[in-house]
Amino acid sequence: MSVKPAAALALVAALAAGAAHSQAPAPYDATPQLVAAAQKEGKVVWYSATDVQVAEKLARAFEAKYPGIKVQVERSGAERIFQRINQEYGSKIHNADVVETSDAVHFIHFKKQGWLQPAVPSEVAKFWPKDERDPDGQFAVYRAHLSVIAYNTKLVPKEQAPKSHADLLDPKWNGKIVKAHPGYSGTIMTGTQALSQSPLGWKYFEALGKQKIMQVQSSTEPPKKLAAGERPVMADGNEYNVFLLKESGVPIEPVYAPEGTPLVEGNAAILKNAPNPNAARLFYHFMFTREAQQLNSDVGGLRSFHPEVKEKAGRMPLSQIKLLHSDPEKLDPESIKKKYEEYFGT
Repeated sequence: MSVKPAAALALVAALAAGAAHSQAPAPYDATPQLVAAAQKEGKVVWYSATDVQVAEKLARAFEAKYPGIKVQVERSGAERIFQRINQEYGSKIHNADVVETSDAVHFIHFKKQGWLQPAVPSEVAKFWPKDERDPDGQFAVYRAHLSVIAYNTKLVPKEQAPKSHADLLDPKWNGKIVKAHPGYSGTIMTGTQALSQSPLGWKYFEALGKQKIMQVQSSTEPPKKLAAGERPVMADGNEYNVFLLKESGVPIEPVYAPEGTPLVEGNAAILKNAPNPNAARLFYHFMFTREAQQLNSDVGGLRSFHPEVKEKAGRMPLSQIKLLHSDPEKLDPESIKKKYEEYFGT
């Protein structure tokens, strides 16, 4: 099947506006019966856009809690996962049980295609704000993070470091910035939309594109390039890798720009034709527990909507950060990629 995201997604807003909501299913728990059925299946396949080390640690925690069930982590960038689901379901191939990406528009599309299995874990029903979960129970925000500016403190003194998006346009940063790509990363796609709709607009990206940017793919890569000293400054990239590197002793510091920092929400869902439906339900339930959400925060530096999750000391609370929100129903990935390629040449 030839995947044409623009054609598929062009209808999303119109469909969403006219769609009638069905009733969400009743919340469910990890009952002994569900655990036994999942163990009989013995496997769950998870397509994830979370950094591979974080995703693997969550998978191992699940396996330790539920012996006999293996988690197969298939990690890739959000946009690649989106393409893969479209290709597989278009060809009636059903490999994945649970899917999670950092691009909210994907789940609007999956829902309209009828590819998701409604399921409401008890923790989601109890704790998640209504605007952080699908009213029909087909998906919920599994994780949230920010797309931040950051710099290597060994290469850039604090007083000389950029403090805003506008500062990145200074000629002194020419050839010294690394940046991820919206065509690969859902985090960067969301962040690009948020910034382009802010007062900065596309003129900001047009100017930034003239700064001889080191272009990488995933939002996980810019912090790693910073840590390796390959570039002293990153224009965007995920906050959680910055946290992890900084807390391991790497000289890296995030910057929360006064113009605003894009907030990225990553949804998760069970796929309708999951080959391991019981293991899928058990793993999906586990993903939203305090245990898993606290692991995501501690190990992954991710933000959570679970009220019992405690953030590590030294991390800037969301309440102190000016956030830029994006509207997934207005997101036009093809238009954003076209403009981006025009300004950055890739």
